[in-house]
Amino acid sequence: MDKLPINPMLKAHAAPRCLATTRMGTACQSPAIKGRNRCRMHGGQGSGAPKGNRNAWKHGARSGSTRETLALIRALSRALDA
Repeated sequence: MDKLPINPMLKAHAAPRCLATTRMGTACQSPAIKGRNRCRMHGGQGSGAPKGNRNAWKHGARSGSTRETLALIRALSRALDA
């Protein structure tokens, strides 16, 4: 007798379910992401925001070293004017 191919949908039905609740207050029916407790719709996919404030870093115009350099230039400019 020939072996039947494994249906991938059978694996999805056996997967652990998402632990989130829907807006109606019922349990989510979607399978959880592997190694996580939530499905892809309820935040199981991402790892969250990066550590620190890297999202706001656009250029170095407001970095600490740039501010110190500008302060030095302003002080030298005032000294030359005086």
